[in-house]
This record gives sequence, structure tokens and C-alpha cells, in this order.
Amino acid sequence: MSSCCKHQPAPGAAASCATPEHAGHDHTGHDHAAHAHDETPPPANAAGARLQLAIPAMDCPTEGQLIAKVLRPLAGVNDLSFNYIERTVTLYHDGVVETEVLVALSAIGMPATRHESASPAAATARGQAGWQLWLAGSLAVLAEALAFGGAGDASLPVVACAVPSMVLAGRSTARKGWFALKTATLNIYFLMSLAVLGAMLLGQWPEAAMVLFLFALSEKLEARALARAGDAVKALMALRPETAWVQHGDGWQEVAVAEVKVGRIVRVRPGERVPLDGEISAGHSQFNEAPITGESLPLDKGPGDAVFAGAINGGALVQLRVTAPADGSVLARIIRSVREAQAGKAPTQRFIDRFAARYTPLVVALAVLLAVALPMLGLLGWQAALYQSLVLLVIACPCALVIATPVTLVSALAAAARHGMLIKGGAALEAAARIRTVALDKTGTLTSGTVAVTRVEPLADGHDEATVLALAAALEQHSTHPLARAVCRRAAAANVAAAVLHGAVTERPGQGMLGSAGGRQLVLGNRRLALAQGVAAAQLDALLAPLEAQGEGYLLLLADGALLALLHVNDTLRPQAGHTIAALQAQGLRVLMLSGDQPAVVRRVAAELKLDEAHGGLLPDDKLQRLAAAQRHGAVAMVGDGVNDAPALAQAELGIAMGAAGSDTALETAQVALMDDRLDKLPLLFAHARRSMAVLRANIAIALAIKLLFFVLALAGVATLWMAVFADVGASLLVIGNGLRLARARLGDKHEEVTP
Repeated sequence: MSSCCKHQPAPGAAASCATPEHAGHDHTGHDHAAHAHDETPPPANAAGARLQLAIPAMDCPTEGQLIAKVLRPLAGVNDLSFNYIERTVTLYHDGVVETEVLVALSAIGMPATRHESASPAAATARGQAGWQLWLAGSLAVLAEALAFGGAGDASLPVVACAVPSMVLAGRSTARKGWFALKTATLNIYFLMSLAVLGAMLLGQWPEAAMVLFLFALSEKLEARALARAGDAVKALMALRPETAWVQHGDGWQEVAVAEVKVGRIVRVRPGERVPLDGEISAGHSQFNEAPITGESLPLDKGPGDAVFAGAINGGALVQLRVTAPADGSVLARIIRSVREAQAGKAPTQRFIDRFAARYTPLVVALAVLLAVALPMLGLLGWQAALYQSLVLLVIACPCALVIATPVTLVSALAAAARHGMLIKGGAALEAAARIRTVALDKTGTLTSGTVAVTRVEPLADGHDEATVLALAAALEQHSTHPLARAVCRRAAAANVAAAVLHGAVTERPGQGMLGSAGGRQLVLGNRRLALAQGVAAAQLDALLAPLEAQGEGYLLLLADGALLALLHVNDTLRPQAGHTIAALQAQGLRVLMLSGDQPAVVRRVAAELKLDEAHGGLLPDDKLQRLAAAQRHGAVAMVGDGVNDAPALAQAELGIAMGAAGSDTALETAQVALMDDRLDKLPLLFAHARRSMAVLRANIAIALAIKLLFFVLALAGVATLWMAVFADVGASLLVIGNGLRLARARLGDKHEEVTP
């Protein structure tokens, strides 16, 4: 965007003039922001094509580890990424044979289909049928009761109850344990199978049965809880209608949205959701765009206005011309961004994955060492040492630790998307939580980017604001310049009709307008035009010097060479700008402005908003230097409108694009895209990011604390096998439930206003 300095008013009278009709006026470049951060990329060594598969049996890193073991060696496979919430795996490959992939997965009990043919988030709780599981539980409890009653752990009645219970509850575990043994994979199924076999060899039949039942039950509960994390994605999917009514000749035909081509006319009746992104061609109505932009109030729209797929038509029948295919709509891109949030792992998630990869083998090695060393040192008997080593094997699985991160991040990203903040993955969310300085563009970000007459100052007796506006509007109604439109808007807002002119109106590009009314020669323009009309330079200096020092714009109205009035003209601040800056500062953030506009203008805006720091007259390289200086004090976020100034946004730790719903560039390139044009989303974004990271850290602490507690109990000889099962899967349930709280978060509530 640039400022159109019609009549060359003083610096600061900036306005938008992107259309060719303004070519006759002077133009001065202004700063605007865009975003150069790419959408979350695939893994670094991912190349070539992608193959995405749906694997209903996979909902935990345990299965992911097994799948990776058999797929990575296949010819052509470069890398893998897993989405445990939607149970999908993506292969990045160079010509892998799909049938080989499917056969390899079937061989380990993980049958797969192409993800395109599976419904999104088609997660189903794994494990046995309900009646089988509860029968297994009843038999396990009966076996425990008989053993406690004195029948003996290995007596015939106890074994007769325990064996059917293990068959009913443990078939899936034993099968997956066998696949793990075949592939030499240390996962929970192998460890659990080994622990149960050990318990049977030690004569602990009731405990073996109870462990298998509790493990199967907790797996089912874990799968159901994990599936809830996919509800956010399913809710977004539900916003998109499956069909659209498309104009066909003189009538209308119902067509699947995926088949509707760009440029076709579709109709949307009252109460229906808009099926595709488009531009209204006929009709006026109100649209609820809360699912897309987070804007809670319905918006009035008519011919020429853009509407988004998923918005609700609340008023009247409208027709719209489709501007994007179904998979290219704003809603589709939001869904895609949330669903692929795990493709680029956040720093915390990468650390946890590396930690888990080393943690499990170490604990297994420790368990073997204790099984041998404790009896040899005389600290425990062979049977007791072996039992406690089996307990350690069950504790060794890091499922809760690994699953804590993706569940928390996806829940947080979905909640943000629901409130009109599209965060591109966990890395961007973590970056937002680390921000200590927020740098903002001025024109179009802190200001509206639209020039306005802010004050009318009469300079001659007998002329009030209404009289001045009537004369000024009479001249400017014949111009299409942004300053002319600003004068006309001010007159309309004051309910003032334009005066009647006599004769022709002359426009002098770069100076102003001339005409006559009531026998007087009228002039509206800048200093140069006023000097040409005979106004004394000293008089103009005395009048205009304070305005120019403050960076205010102006227009001078003259009649027969004498000054009648001074019109103050400025780019107005956004309504939420002051509140937003105060809220950011209340969160402990430092706020600065980096602008290419003239320093006097920047100083005036900075003083009005009480900014911590402001710099004007900056070239792109100057902005990079200012950002580098700010980065010495901590992570910096750069906020702009997503069109220009890419170098500055690329250098910042976090780039944020304003009003991205209507900008393809911003949607595709921004790390964070604020879908509507509301500046006050910024404090909510940073508060939500910090809260999400706090929940993530709490989840990691919970998982580690539970593992450590039962690890100590096992070494002390206190923990039992069934307690170890609770330590493993119970921890997973806790972290999943805690992470899901973020999916239900209502951003803007008091608890969101946290400080760093």
C-alpha cells in the first residue's frame, strides 16, 4: 500500500491509492509487512512424492516405532511422519512401491488404506469387544479373590479362571508382542508379553490375568480419549457442506463441492453454510464468519464482497461466483494446517522423541542388570528380583511422555483456529510463547491505512465547520483521489450537502482543486497552491509549522486568495490499537514500531499509543538492523499485513500476518495468520501460546514424575505388575485429558490473560 499525497499535503496525510485512477497524483512509498516464513515443511530429508496412509490400529508412538522399523528399509522411502490423533502415516519417497508398503504393514498387524479413501479422524477404540473385555475382567477379579482366599496363586481353580481371562483380554497384546519380537522392537507389547510370561513362570497366575485385563481396559480408554483430540478437526470438517446448488442453464443443480469449478455461480439460501469461497454476484445478506475469522458479529455483504466457505448465510438468498476450488478455500487450508500440525515437530517434541529413543533401552538394560545383580549380591532372591525386573519392563514404555506433546499442541492449534488465529504448527506456537518484543508496521497495521479528515478549523469569520465542509465537498466531489473521498466522507458524516458550483472545476495534479461558487473563486489544496494564489509565505509558516512538526497532514481552503479554513488530514489509528498496545505491555512485552513513513508521523503515532520505541524513515535494510538490535533482548515477533516487507518478517522469530482471510499470500506464507483484521487478537495469541506451553510442560512433568515414582517403588520392591500398568497407561490418560482442556479453551477469558 502507498500514500497518495494529493496536493502534496504535509507528511502524514497518507492514504491508499492502489488503483490506476490515481496515477496523476504524487506517490510516496510506505511500509507494509508480509511474511516469508514457509508453511511447516516436511522433514529435512523428505523429498519426492508423498503417500499418506490411514492405519486404524495405530494410535500410539508404540505402533509408530514398529511401523518405522518395517517401512524405513523399503526402497525409495526417505522419511516418515506420524499423526497419532488421526491415525495416519505420511511417507516421503522417491518411487516407493505402494503394494510393498501395504504388505509390510499387514505383516505386522497394521493394515492400511490410502488416507484419501478414509474419512478424516476415523479413529475407533481398539481392542476387544465390550462383553469380552468385561468377562475377562470378571474372571481376573475372581482369580484374585480365590488366591486371596487361600486357594493359592497356582491352584487349579485360580488357573481355570486366569487362563480364559488372559485369552479374552490378551490376544491383541500377545499378537502385537509377537510382531515386536519378530522385528526386534522394544515396545510396550513386547515388554508386556514378556512380563506376563514371567509372571506365569513365577506362578503369579492371578496377577498375570489382572495385568492383561487392566492393560486392555486402559488401552481402550486411552484410544477413546485420544480420539477426542481429533474432534476439533472433525468439527472444522463439519463446517464444510458436501454439496452446492450450481446454476445449470435456467435452473439449479445440486453438485458435490469437489466438482464445482472456479467461476461457476452457486446459490446460498438463508440459514445455509457457504459451500465454497466466492464473490457475491447478486443479493445482500448477513454472514456469520465466526468459524473462519473468529468475528462474532454478523457482517453485511452485497455484490462484489468476498464470502468464505463455512460461513452461515443469516439473511436472504444470495448468488456468488466461485473464486477457489473446494481444496483451495480458506476453510480447507485451515483444516489442512491443523491436521498437518505434527508434520514439522516443535522443538519440545523433537527433544522428547530423542529422549524416549534412549530412555526405553536404558530401562530395559537396567531391568536385566537388576534381575542378575540383585540375587548375586544377596539383596533379593532370584524370584523376587525377576519379578521386580518385570515391573521395570512395564514401566519402561514412554507412551505418556511421547503422546503428551502432539495432543497438547493439536488441541491448542485447533482452539486458536476456532478463534480466527491460524498458527502453523507447534514450532510457531512455541515461538509465540517465547516472544519478548513485538515489532509492528504502521500503515495498515496500527493505522487503518485510510486517510480521514480528523478536524476542521475555520480561519475566517462567518464560517463554521458546516460551511467549510459544504464548500470543500463541492470541489472534491469531482475528484476520485483518496483525500477527496475523505473530505466527502466527513461531509456526509456531518450531514452536510455540497455547495453548488458555477462553471468548470479544475484539478491540478499534486496541488489541489479550483472552482467558483457564489461569485467567489475557491481553492482547496496544499502549500504550493496557496502560495500560487498569493497567500504570504510567513502566514503559511506560522499556521503550518506546528502541524508539520507533528507529522499531521492538511488541506487549505481559500476564497478569492484569502484563507477560509484548515482541514486536518491523517491516517487514522485502528479502533483497537490503543487497547492492544496496553494489553501487550501489561503482559510484559516490549512494543516497538518500525515504519518507512516519515519520522514526524511516526513520532506522533508513537506518542498517541505510548509505544516503548518507534523508528521512522526506515528502508528494508534499516528494519533488519533494528530487528537484530531488538533480538539481543529476546525473541521478536513482527506484525504486518502479509503483502510486503518480507525480509523483516523472515528475520523475526515469529511473523504474523493481519487480515489473512482475504490474502492467499498471507495464508500460505505466514507462521501465524490472523484471519480477520482485528489487532486485538495479538494479546490473545501470546497469552494462549504461553498457556499452551505451560500445559505441555505440566504434561511432561506428570509423565516423568509418575514414571520416576513407580521406578523407585519397583526398586524398593513395593510396586506390582498391575500398579506398573497404571503407571504406564494411567499417565497417558492424565496427559491426554490435560491436553484436551486446551481444545475447549475460550480465548479472551480472564484465565487467558497470563504474564510471562
